[in-house]
Amino acid sequence: MNVFIRVDASIEMGTGHVMRCLTLAHRLEKEGKNIAFICRRAEGDCIDLLGQQGFYVYKLPINKGSLWTYVSEQWEKDAEETIEILRQHYVEMLIIDHYSIDFKWELAIRPFTKEIMIIDDLANRQHDCDILLDQNFYLNMDSRYDGLVPSTAKLLLGPTNALLREEFIEAKKYIKSFKGKIERLFVFFGGSDPTNETEKVLLAIKPIIDHYNLVVDVVVGNSNPNKLKIKRLCNEIEKAHYHCQVNNIAELMTHADLAIGAGGATTWERIFLQLPTIVIAVAENQIEIAKATHQKGVCIYLGLWNEVFIKDIQNAIGEMLNSSIIINKMISNMENFFTGGSIE
Repeated sequence: MNVFIRVDASIEMGTGHVMRCLTLAHRLEKEGKNIAFICRRAEGDCIDLLGQQGFYVYKLPINKGSLWTYVSEQWEKDAEETIEILRQHYVEMLIIDHYSIDFKWELAIRPFTKEIMIIDDLANRQHDCDILLDQNFYLNMDSRYDGLVPSTAKLLLGPTNALLREEFIEAKKYIKSFKGKIERLFVFFGGSDPTNETEKVLLAIKPIIDHYNLVVDVVVGNSNPNKLKIKRLCNEIEKAHYHCQVNNIAELMTHADLAIGAGGATTWERIFLQLPTIVIAVAENQIEIAKATHQKGVCIYLGLWNEVFIKDIQNAIGEMLNSSIIINKMISNMENFFTGGSIE
């Protein structure tokens, strides 16, 4: 079975789409399927990473400016370039994870693949698909795609379908019990962190780390444009450990008592490993997820990045440090919230 995955990454859009597709690709490969990616070149595109993971990548030409805007406005050209690749193969399934692609693009591609699978979490446009996966939790989860997909489409909705890498499933065995005191923090805002929340969090932690005797693990991706600045800042903070493009992120999470991060795909990894988290949304599409998980008591949501300041982060950390009741309640809620699952 030949499966192609159309997905992009860049500093602007981050690496989350590619990372969840990479998880799915490894899972399908284990089932004996042949996987190839189709990605457009851009700064921070993750194409090298996909190659390092053993997957062939068909590269679409680079464009200057926003990838979101380009693929949306030039969708016919993007579809034509994709078709030129697909027509050379017998394609059993095309998987699409792209906010700028909708039913028009998919209808154009339809003759060149047996099945179309969409990975989405916006529910803001129509799709011509056979399968739709939205791994996120929303209060209106079961009705979000009404009228947006064919009635015959198979819907895989909610965190029980989350695309969790094997390292997280393995790490689940080693999660530690909370001892009543926060000793180690985990800071991660995705591969590119375009709003540079990592630096903001470090500046919030710097004045209080010694007082509370904290250890901090800070993770950034290779595509983070501020990674060298963050590394220098970590060097100025005793007990702050800098990690770039690591392969043991799940292990680092299991060592932590509290995380500070974005509201994207890592949400489900943190909940799966029962790691209490302070969340700052770094994009509009993360707000609804963050609010819903906050309402369910599995995180503390501070707001959208431009509404959250250093003092807000300090106050939130201080509240968590001084209340083991909040931490224990959050862990209890996570135990009941998420049981894991897989795509059939």
